[in-house]
Amino acid sequence: MQVHARISKEWRRRMFFMGFMIWGSSAWFAYDGYIAWPAEEQRYQKLVELTAEVVAEDEEPTDKNPEVERIWRSHAEENDLKTKVPKHRSDGDLAGQRYIAGFFAIIGVIFSTWVVLQHRKSVRAEGEVITGAEGQTVNFNEIVDMDRSKWEAKGIAYAIYERDGKRRKLCLDDHKFIGTEEIILEAEKRIAAQAGETPDSKESNEAATG
Repeated sequence: MQVHARISKEWRRRMFFMGFMIWGSSAWFAYDGYIAWPAEEQRYQKLVELTAEVVAEDEEPTDKNPEVERIWRSHAEENDLKTKVPKHRSDGDLAGQRYIAGFFAIIGVIFSTWVVLQHRKSVRAEGEVITGAEGQTVNFNEIVDMDRSKWEAKGIAYAIYERDGKRRKLCLDDHKFIGTEEIILEAEKRIAAQAGETPDSKESNEAATG
């Protein structure tokens, strides 16, 4: 048997979407922390100057004060600025946005590196030997059962094989490595043959006993 199951397009699309969300979040917080909020703080300081006579010393000028809103709108229209009353953005606020942007960037680097490394992996069946994504090798004649409990939801099956008196599992992920199902079907065919059954008769027996 000759099968070479490589990374699927569906898995790539899913990883691209996840990467876009991570890097997009980093860019969003970085924009606020380095560009949008510093600019808003400059507008806020100007607002404080313009409203010094109509706002008490222990209060902040906000859009809840109609006079503050009127003064700022007039100034904004004359100077081609945003008419929305600016909010105070403290150094702590800016640092918080920048920290979150950096955090997402680190996650993005780790995630992107992981995705690139995953593309070097594949699942192979060459003759009587299956080579898993992590490099482990299993002979078809070592496989005694196939666990498809996660097949419907995730496209994952586990080949149960015996070696050195112990049962082990080999993950065969057809969602990630397209073409793996061909290996699974071949293994199931051999398991049924070893048990003296065809796949069809095995299903019939299971239905009868169920």
